[in-house]
Amino acid sequence: MLVVMQSHATDEQVRSVCDKIESLGLKAHPIPGAGRTAIGITGNNGAIDLGILESMPGVIECIPVTKPYKLVSLDVKTEPTIVRIPIPSGDVLIGGPHLAMVAGPCAVETEEQTLAIAEQLQPTGVHLFRGGAYKPRTSPYSFQGLGLPGLKILEKVRKLYGFGIVTEAVDNESLDLVEEYADVIQIGARNMQNFSLLKRAGRAKKPVLLKRGMSATLDEFLMAAEYILSEGNYNVMLCERGVRTFSDFSRNTLDLAVIPAVKKRSHLPILVDPSHGTGKRHKVLPMSRAAVAAGADGLLVEVHHQPDKALSDGIQSILPSEYADLLSEVRAISSLLHRHLN
Repeated sequence: MLVVMQSHATDEQVRSVCDKIESLGLKAHPIPGAGRTAIGITGNNGAIDLGILESMPGVIECIPVTKPYKLVSLDVKTEPTIVRIPIPSGDVLIGGPHLAMVAGPCAVETEEQTLAIAEQLQPTGVHLFRGGAYKPRTSPYSFQGLGLPGLKILEKVRKLYGFGIVTEAVDNESLDLVEEYADVIQIGARNMQNFSLLKRAGRAKKPVLLKRGMSATLDEFLMAAEYILSEGNYNVMLCERGVRTFSDFSRNTLDLAVIPAVKKRSHLPILVDPSHGTGKRHKVLPMSRAAVAAGADGLLVEVHHQPDKALSDGIQSILPSEYADLLSEVRAISSLLHRHLN
């Protein structure tokens, strides 16, 4: 259910409607828009007496939302969500006309390695630095990340170079630490349907980047995001990172058709990870071009100064000099689409 407020509705009227919804044993989700505020209602398994709400001051109408995902739907919010990420050098905006770039190694291996990559990325103008302190791996014998020491290295990257930090949480315990040290909490593909972790991310005070599961349908992807929003965190970004198919020429199949499909159904921004999406270094640049042309709101690209020595996914990591070339081409494409590159 969606309660649509009048354009001139006061904050007090919005609070009154929210209080009434809560008194009915339901949960209210006020969602400010450019022209008016809408209030999403969740927890209603049965019918609601619309007359109770429609008669309240400031309310225009109540609209049933038929989709299984309520809060991520365009029925609830028609304008694109713009996620604001405060970082030391200023705010990064993602969504709407704003296109953001995220770059860095797959994993934080050592302080020397991480700082060297950050130093070479800083002149490119990228503002968000990716790097995994926790690494969920298919094999228990693969490098699993440094954990808390890795987060402290990322904290040093922020202090020295002014980057915002994007890093993954793999369970509730690590999410507590990631929320403390990072600027964006990443939920990886393997955890897209870890519902207890999604709920915990929904109670976090930091933006969340949710990656699509390797076999997830679009509805499953959006329902996973719904878990986060339903707990009160509306700063959610989706990320396409490739799905598993019968293709034998790339690590995954990068499903760029999901970008316009998401935008037809949801107000949430969607980014693309061409590194995991292809698993091949030489495919990162062309698929980055294609992703931006298809309407992606940002790119996550793995960059390593010594990819042949990387402990994780070096085969899909590009050099900092190659990333500079990628940025130049992405900037040219984004300008044609009237997008602002952060």
